[in-house]
Amino acid sequence: MCFSAGASFAGGAIISAIGVAAQTKVSKPSQRLFAIIPFFFGFQQFAEGVLWVTLGSAKYPVLQDIVTYIFLVTAMVIWPVMVPLSVRLMEEVKLRKQILTGLLITGCLISAVYAFCLIYYDIFPCINGFHIEYVYNVPQMLISIAFVFYLITTIMPFFISSVRRMWVFGVLIAVSCIVTGIFFSQYMTSVWCFFAAIISIIVYWILRGVKSKAAG
Repeated sequence: MCFSAGASFAGGAIISAIGVAAQTKVSKPSQRLFAIIPFFFGFQQFAEGVLWVTLGSAKYPVLQDIVTYIFLVTAMVIWPVMVPLSVRLMEEVKLRKQILTGLLITGCLISAVYAFCLIYYDIFPCINGFHIEYVYNVPQMLISIAFVFYLITTIMPFFISSVRRMWVFGVLIAVSCIVTGIFFSQYMTSVWCFFAAIISIIVYWILRGVKSKAAG
């Protein structure tokens, strides 16, 4: 999380608890990956909490590198694949499923680009005020182009899905991205992940609606 180690650990615990609750609302195997999303963000917030501690002490450089890459891999490599895949698994309308397949392929390509960047280029996390800034030694044009497709693969699936309430998730993620870009552009990776983590609580609400509809 983007404020302190304590906030990151607390946020990770709360979001993970929501993930446990979301599992109780799963009625089909196809919903399981979507229900894991809060766990995904909880784990990510725990990793950034550890990063806060290691950056503050400068005594654990190896652990600092490990949690840095855990955070960034989940955000940049796993998320652009996880979103279209989890939404596609729940989709039952053929045309929408085909569109989501295209977004999944795009997400895999973007994931590969980010994986290459994480391996090939240097990344330096640092505490700047009340935020963690990730400084990338990556060509700006490459980052800009990749980010456009990243947004497409991590936001559009929620609007394409025919699942009840899914579009609300998309709206909240899109708004949080805009707010982060305007007010926290220097800390985009950390702050947007914070917003997305909080928003992931809505996964429980979506699954509860799906289960209620099926029961009715």
